[in-house]
Amino acid sequence: MIVTIREVAAHAEVSVSTASRALSGRRKVSPEIVARVVAAAEHLGYRPNAIAQALRDQTTRTVGMVVPSITIPFFPEIVQAVEFELQRSGRELILCDSQYDPDIEARRLRVLIERKVDGLIISPCHLERSRTAVAEAARAVPLVQLDRYVEGGVTDWVGVDDETGITLVVNHVIAGGARDLVFVGSELDNSSARLRLAAFERSARAGGARIADVLLGEFSVAWGQQAAERLHSDGRLPDAVICGNDEIALSLLRGLRSHGVRVPDDVAITGFDDIGYAQLSHPALTTVRQPREQLAHEALRVLTEARSGHSSRRIAIAPQLVVRETTRPEGPS
Repeated sequence: MIVTIREVAAHAEVSVSTASRALSGRRKVSPEIVARVVAAAEHLGYRPNAIAQALRDQTTRTVGMVVPSITIPFFPEIVQAVEFELQRSGRELILCDSQYDPDIEARRLRVLIERKVDGLIISPCHLERSRTAVAEAARAVPLVQLDRYVEGGVTDWVGVDDETGITLVVNHVIAGGARDLVFVGSELDNSSARLRLAAFERSARAGGARIADVLLGEFSVAWGQQAAERLHSDGRLPDAVICGNDEIALSLLRGLRSHGVRVPDDVAITGFDDIGYAQLSHPALTTVRQPREQLAHEALRVLTEARSGHSSRRIAIAPQLVVRETTRPEGPS
């Protein structure tokens, strides 16, 4: 049964307008009346009408979020962190999946704006092709890019420091004795892929290692399996494989071990993200942890401060190296 404001007012023995003012907090009502109305609302199980509240306050207390794919484990985890942060302030999340398609992504953004969300968080699926839709959405409502971003600095961005993360794992495997390195990552159509490859090349050269190969596909289990077959068929394994994310690393690990390759004795493997499965693999995966809670908190802080229009703050948060069992111990420096 739906409880109305009239029933709350009757139970509290006040007028409907007084009950409404007491619950909204927008106009002065005596503390004694407020206490009576709140007690009546809680006793009856009253929930305000969200649509009427939105019309009064010009806010829906909702935030829209668009991610490239909810099948990539990192994204559900960051979504969960964002939703938790929103709930702490009494707001709700509307989630959309762009399915790695810029046209679908643009439609999702338009629909969320039509639904009158108070702001948008997006991890763009494409570095270049997502730019127009992101820029147009940012002119309509406050918008923050999270994790990935489009070219041109069209909005605020919050994400992990990809360069630092890759540098941490490259330096770690070199300190463990690796000299020949391979990078397995995604095609360079998103900012994370480009930044991680560039960081790998810089840090490998700076550490005196040889780049034996660079294999680019997609951030997926299937690509990790294909990369494992290619590395095994080459006949000579590198000392270490630096992977662009944990999905690639975990499937590469499984693929190489199915051929009798010993990890880390024959080859070291590292990932990026520290998804939940990373510590469950055998051996457990050495990786880079993205601080999801901090990313979510910072993204919502920036979104709250934002105004629709052009803004291009860039906030990079430091990641953490998580050493487990797929890499060799570091030797004395």
